[in-house]
Amino acid sequence: MDSIKRADIRSGMSVAIVLKEDQATGRLTDGIVRDILTKSPTHPHGIKVRLMSREVGRVKKIY
Repeated sequence: MDSIKRADIRSGMSVAIVLKEDQATGRLTDGIVRDILTKSPTHPHGIKVRLMSREVGRVKKIY
């Protein structure tokens, strides 16, 4: 599986994230990136972002 890198994500992009409470089910939430919270270039579980809706989760897909 290809991991998504921090450099691939920009503010304003449409993404699908998994929220903390949805990690067990893997349910994805769509939204637009507001802030990138992960400082490292990669992360094994996905780059953590805050959406415009203020929800926080790890990026699983970029649209």
